[in-house]
Amino acid sequence: MTEGIFIGLGANVGNREQNLADALNLLSENGVEVIQTSPIIETPAWGNTNQPDFLNAVAQITTDLPPIALLHLLLTTETKLRRIRTEKWSPRTIDLDLLAYHQLILQHPDLILPHPFIAERTFVLVPWKVIAPDFILPTIRKRIADVLAELLQLTS
Repeated sequence: MTEGIFIGLGANVGNREQNLADALNLLSENGVEVIQTSPIIETPAWGNTNQPDFLNAVAQITTDLPPIALLHLLLTTETKLRRIRTEKWSPRTIDLDLLAYHQLILQHPDLILPHPFIAERTFVLVPWKVIAPDFILPTIRKRIADVLAELLQLTS
């Protein structure tokens, strides 16, 4: 599979599961159709590990919004759900990342696609593999399932 728009969702403050659901609902009210959502997994915090565990999921969506407009919608949604940006990798009510936008490779001051840290993050790859194992990351030309297998091999 080479087509699809995917977003990563994470939350580790407040009612984490409700925050994920609220984010998807707000996106649905603003021009985004959620096609499928992965199971939610619980993972330790990444980056700054001295904080509560996260609930993470990946959603496949469709929208007429171009990538930068979609990014702005994700940021607006985070703000509506009380995300406060204090420091990098701090606790958050919601985190929404645009992971991939079809096979687009983009280097923009506000957005890099595909997301530059996908291959390092099991909390993204594990749920993504459930819904789209054959999605090919255009920058490295590998399937999500293969990227996850390689990461797990490196970390075992």
